Amino acid sequence: MSDLGDPSDAAAAGGLAATTARLNEIASELRGDDLTDERAEELAREAADLVGEAGNEIERSLRESASGED
Repeated sequence: MSDLGDPSDAAAAGGLAATTARLNEIASELRGDDLTDERAEELAREAADLVGEAGNEIERSLRESASGED
């Protein structure tokens, strides 16, 4: 099983932390009173992209972890 001592795992964890932070920022902005429809659409697209990227990274990490556990 891999651990966060592996540089690629640490980078993935850091990337996911940054993604989580950005998603929280987006959620806060979406709750704002002065949000236009256009800005809401932009934020929703960005959030969807971030979630997709995070999902891909998680799947990649799981595949690597599983392949290392023979």
